[in-house]
Amino acid sequence: MANVLVIADIKQGVLKSSTAELLSKAKALGAKTAVVGIGSGIESLIPDLVSAGSDTQYIADDPKLELFSAGPYASCIVEAAKQFGADLVWFGFSESGKAAAPRVAAQLDAACATEITDVMLDGDQIEIIRPAIANKVMQRVKINTGQLVAVVRAGAFEAAEGISGTQNVVRLSAPAPDLKAVVKELLSDASGEIDLADADVVVSVGRGAKDQAGVDLVKALAGDLKAGFGSSRAMVDGGFMAHNKQVGQTGKIVAPTLYMAIGISGAIQHLAGMSGSQVILAVNKDPEAPIFNVADYGIVGDLFEVVPILREEIKKLRN
Repeated sequence: MANVLVIADIKQGVLKSSTAELLSKAKALGAKTAVVGIGSGIESLIPDLVSAGSDTQYIADDPKLELFSAGPYASCIVEAAKQFGADLVWFGFSESGKAAAPRVAAQLDAACATEITDVMLDGDQIEIIRPAIANKVMQRVKINTGQLVAVVRAGAFEAAEGISGTQNVVRLSAPAPDLKAVVKELLSDASGEIDLADADVVVSVGRGAKDQAGVDLVKALAGDLKAGFGSSRAMVDGGFMAHNKQVGQTGKIVAPTLYMAIGISGAIQHLAGMSGSQVILAVNKDPEAPIFNVADYGIVGDLFEVVPILREEIKKLRN
């Protein structure tokens, strides 16, 4: 039986859903499960870590760990992995996970893989599935080290209904600070808009919007749906959208319940960032646009005509 250690994704004192998704997958594989919670003032999250599906909870709670720093966080994870005897160490898809995973793998002398979408266990053998060449192929990779540190792609696993764990708390001491790189503060987006990574619905705007007026029209639709507002690279390059709103291979990977691609043709780089969405709706005036190849629902039409109709129908449903 394998031991799977999941790194809790805690953001502003809230446990994100990816933690339960990873623990559910570990349970489905028949593995023993443990979770690492790192931060300041996170003792109150222990019941949530248990109900997410962990049977052992490693807690590093210290004011020095309030701000993420890859070095100290990696040290906590390595200590937990050694105590637990972890065969697999899983991070959710986040900036902190991608920063800490290579450090953890190096200290454990383990294999490291990013954006994995599936894991297979056969005795002591570990195999993974991950995309390559901008999602054009899916690799099946055999791990020869016996231990794997991996970043799991957003939306790859689903949280199982009725899953639960057992409370067994192990407290970790905060490591010495990393004097080579000290995090002074974190500056976050003060716009108040929904983070794309957390959004259940994402509306993205593409080149078809043409100008700022078109962007504002699609943004209003996102507001009606209380959705995250994203963008293709073309609108970022054009100066209409900030880079942190870009969805795609060189932007953010999202996997919401509903993804609406408005005026986006569907370049392979963009598809790499949103193809894991549960339901995809595309609006484009070109019936041959590649986005329709991955869309569950498609509307062929000018977004300047379609979006106002969608907004009106949404208002009718709400009323």
